[in-house]
Amino acid sequence: MRRTACGASRALFPFCFAERIMLTSRTTQYDAWASNGRCSHQTKPCRMNKQAKQRLSDKKKPIADLSNSEIVVIAALRVGAAATHVDTEDIAVKANEVGPGRFTWKKYPDQINIDAVRKRLWDARKRGHLVGSERDGWLLTETGAAFARKYRRTLGAEKTTRLSLNERKWRRLEKARLLTTAAHLKFRSGEMSCITAREAQGFFRIDAYVSNSAIENKILRLLNAFGDDHEIGPTVKHVAGLVRGRDVVEGHLR
Repeated sequence: MRRTACGASRALFPFCFAERIMLTSRTTQYDAWASNGRCSHQTKPCRMNKQAKQRLSDKKKPIADLSNSEIVVIAALRVGAAATHVDTEDIAVKANEVGPGRFTWKKYPDQINIDAVRKRLWDARKRGHLVGSERDGWLLTETGAAFARKYRRTLGAEKTTRLSLNERKWRRLEKARLLTTAAHLKFRSGEMSCITAREAQGFFRIDAYVSNSAIENKILRLLNAFGDDHEIGPTVKHVAGLVRGRDVVEGHLR
């Protein structure tokens, strides 16, 4: 049996004292490299994979750490922008409640600066959290709605604006219609690949006179209304993917 320099049996002590010092030194060196975002065997920073980046982006930040463009997205949800287009002024009032003092004048802190809110709404649109405009109103995308919903519990007892009577009636009738569409019947029977372009059009009520932006608005409204519905939600998401995955030219699906 081999003896080490320190007199210990190699079988009992795989590393002698000198070797352990060397190993500890290497481990310390590795930790120093890792703390700088580098691996000991690399000369370039380690790159995070997409899953790691997604986990970081999905992490909920404290309200105080949110940007103003994120505040207006949360405010939009709380005034009903997941269901329908909402006005800039409604979002402004709610944004001032979510982030007090962020959107007010310095000289007149009791007054909301509507221009500050408007700019942040356009920033949120660029980031893909909203669609719409000041003229047409603002509607949350799936990404924006998912982000804002993470803060429902954090913001206390106040709940998202209650759906109007007309909205509840529309959802009831619309769900009944969707359940009878050819696209849903094929999806439920496992024939997803057999859904035609015309059937996808009929599901979202798209025709030759609907603009590309209006098509996206129709998709978003159904996704926001029924995306979490266990009965019709999977079909809405699947058919939305079909419509978005095909070329849309002058209101037509190819």
